[in-house]
Amino acid sequence: MSHDTYELKAETRERVGKGSSRELRRNGLIPAVIYGDKQAPLAIAISTKEVTQRIHAGGFKTTVATIDVNGEKIRVLPKDYQLDPVRDFTMHVDFLRVSGNTHVVVEVPVHFVNEEKSPGIKAGGVLNVVRHAVELHALAGDIPEFITADLAGLKVGDGVHISHVKLPKGTSPVIADRDFTIATIAVPAAGVKEEEAEATEE
Repeated sequence: MSHDTYELKAETRERVGKGSSRELRRNGLIPAVIYGDKQAPLAIAISTKEVTQRIHAGGFKTTVATIDVNGEKIRVLPKDYQLDPVRDFTMHVDFLRVSGNTHVVVEVPVHFVNEEKSPGIKAGGVLNVVRHAVELHALAGDIPEFITADLAGLKVGDGVHISHVKLPKGTSPVIADRDFTIATIAVPAAGVKEEEAEATEE
């Protein structure tokens, strides 16, 4: 399961557009939209500080939250957000309405374990990460916080593919037509230490 859920307070936005967005930001709020679940999109304003803290805490797009809009509680999954390219503060957030059995597509981070048990890394090989995150189909109520890729036993030239990863129950990769690579053990620029390279070959 993913991070603990949390609640954000919001108010509806009567006016939309650049002028009203600037006014919101001056007041410590940012524009956001709640969409999906066959309902009309709902334009809201939420606290810039609270949302930015949630984004920097990690797991923002894999954690279901509750938004209290003028007393109405709506369960959502953050789908996208925009940061100001210069000042790095949050500009806008899109939220998807969800229930426990809503199917969603989420990007889930990959954690790598057992580097010390990889003969390739011991021999000086380098972990070359192809995908730091994998897109999965999942139920909104059961989004994994991360998936684990095991490096034990991998030699230089070996790779970790999606078929090597035990996916949490109820999830499946969005890319289903091939056994895609998540990481490889690559030869470093200086080459592998000789005696350990021989041991790896044996």
